[in-house]
Amino acid sequence: MNSHFSALSSTDILRIIFEKLPIPDLARASCDVLGNPLSGSFWRDNSLAKFAISHRVMRGDSVASLAVKYSVQVMDIKRLNNMMSDHGIYSRERLLIPISNPEILINRTCFIELDVYAKREVAVLYPGDVPDRKSTYVSNRISSEESNKRVLDSLKRSMHVDNETAQYYWSVANGDPRAALAEFSADLQWDRQVGHF
Repeated sequence: MNSHFSALSSTDILRIIFEKLPIPDLARASCDVLGNPLSGSFWRDNSLAKFAISHRVMRGDSVASLAVKYSVQVMDIKRLNNMMSDHGIYSRERLLIPISNPEILINRTCFIELDVYAKREVAVLYPGDVPDRKSTYVSNRISSEESNKRVLDSLKRSMHVDNETAQYYWSVANGDPRAALAEFSADLQWDRQVGHF
């Protein structure tokens, strides 16, 4: 055995290591994730923000009632689903609900999807760990690539830059177009302050 890893053969040392890890890290590590993210920076952000619960919208649901049901903030649901208001909730088949308790991920299966409303890739946890195959959200690779191309083209036009620059800011922003524009604007502002422009 390699001398660097001999310590890992001791259950006492492993127990100490696992006791020191935060619960969200342990929960993420124990969740089986299916699918490959299109964005190379998907896993760069090491938080629970990449995970969400799929909630099928039913009659009587409201963003506020879902926030109470899942113990999350209304603004977090709106932000994750790219919603400006509560209106239009029924025009969607589902809403993504942020994970508030990381322990829900333990021994579960999540599916990496590009959500058409949220406009970002998310590791989605379905009730019973089985996605609804009739749902339009379980995206195939081709439609995801087409969506990515549309988002990148939009960023390129908005920023007045080439493809590679738009791709860079999109990857830095973990696939969030708004964050990519904000990052680009911050860089432009810095360039102006330093005197490059």
